[in-house]
Amino acid sequence: MKADAEFVATGALESGSLHRPVCDLLGCRYPLVLAGMGGVARSELVSAVSLAGGFGLLGMVRETPAFIRDEVQKVRASTTARFGVSIIPAATDPNLLERQVATCIELAVPVVCLFWDLSFATIERLRSANILVVCQVGCADEARLAQQAGAQIVVAQGIEAGGHVRGRLPLVELLPRVLEAVGVPVLAAGGLSDGQDVASVLSLGAQGALLGTALLATKESFAHDFHKRAIVEAKEEGTVLTDAFHINWPRGAMVRVLKNSVTRGERGNPFSSGRVPIGAEPERPIYLFSTDSPLRSTTGDLEAMALYAGEGAARIRNVTSAVERLREIARDAAEALHVAVDTPAPGVELSSPVCYASELDGAYLGQAEPQEVGEALNELLEAERAGARVLMVLAKDVKDEALRQALQSARRDEVRWCGMLIKAIQFRRETPSTRTGAFFGKTMAIDGLAARLAFLNRGQEWVARRLRHLIPRLPESLLQEELSEMLSSHEHNIAEMQNQLLALSTEGDRSRT
Repeated sequence: MKADAEFVATGALESGSLHRPVCDLLGCRYPLVLAGMGGVARSELVSAVSLAGGFGLLGMVRETPAFIRDEVQKVRASTTARFGVSIIPAATDPNLLERQVATCIELAVPVVCLFWDLSFATIERLRSANILVVCQVGCADEARLAQQAGAQIVVAQGIEAGGHVRGRLPLVELLPRVLEAVGVPVLAAGGLSDGQDVASVLSLGAQGALLGTALLATKESFAHDFHKRAIVEAKEEGTVLTDAFHINWPRGAMVRVLKNSVTRGERGNPFSSGRVPIGAEPERPIYLFSTDSPLRSTTGDLEAMALYAGEGAARIRNVTSAVERLREIARDAAEALHVAVDTPAPGVELSSPVCYASELDGAYLGQAEPQEVGEALNELLEAERAGARVLMVLAKDVKDEALRQALQSARRDEVRWCGMLIKAIQFRRETPSTRTGAFFGKTMAIDGLAARLAFLNRGQEWVARRLRHLIPRLPESLLQEELSEMLSSHEHNIAEMQNQLLALSTEGDRSRT
């Protein structure tokens, strides 16, 4: 991969801000994209997301050309921002799909997002009309095919995602594989509800996040209030992956929904013959086991409908405006990464900059050479990215609350240092590494939680030793302050993890007596 292409694909920070190169492709301020949720992501929500600085996709699955035209015109009447249309060839009658694509081309829609089975012909037709094509995928092989077909952006969708789920891997496993497979910008999707989630995937190399559930539970979304309240009331492990909701989609397509009477088996066999109407949209019925989710215009037995939600639903506490939610996510992600929310205007200096390229020209005053510093920063970045992945996986599976909190706190620190290191490398006019250190694979190959935690601590100690070696050899005015803070953070987390290991050991001794 050429250096220029690698820079575009890394998700490198620009001027120490949340902005990524994919923002320039899409034409938005923040790398936060509204998922094209069918029925839910309509013009009101798309316009609100655009106003807040994100990028909106109209969810137009199986919608008529007339309806697509009307929604596009409503968006254009409310904002001059770029936006896109999401369609799903596999779930659409071929004749309708043909007319949908023709309508998007006729309206000169800037971006079209495709999902499920790859349609090479559709991608080629859209690209020929100068429409930017985004493809959502569930595995690395599919990502490669999407890029070969002409997709300019790929979305890696983890199994934590709400709605229809393409892949079978957790996002923390899928994302690095997709990043390795393609040279186009990669967005992450699946269970992302807040700024910390977004910061985590950006630290792992994604250029942005696709947000569904977090923006479904907003005032502007076209979801029914019943659906929004159900998300707010959701508990941990309150979602399930199921094929029970299947009408209108190919057989075997899995969906993640909130648990309800259907998922508990109280409504009978989803695949028995016959269709039972349980509700209605204007001019058409809604059947039990349909993929229809309840919208503002829906009436009937809402509880038995598909209440789509990702695994992050339990962290959504209220229904608020899309502008407020998206800007809060952007602000919290920037804070976690220790960067500015927006790219500063030309000539405006960032507060507490890591370093300036002009200061790095020439020798390091007889101390560490520029090449050595650049290599060390990328080495540390790869290690921190691997550490963040380990902590993300471990925190998800741990039941003990104190240990979970300690792991989550350490993960937040790792994400922050990834952001700081990327910023430092960019200020040097160098390209941040796209690799994740081998430490992740080594840790996950170890059996037993205590053994993994002990190995994790050894990795943290390696980073601390590397920092102690590097910091004294840097000029006082450059990286010392930031790397010293990073060192203190690692020393604190090493001590905290030792305490947790001691607690695990004590608990184990008690269980044997």
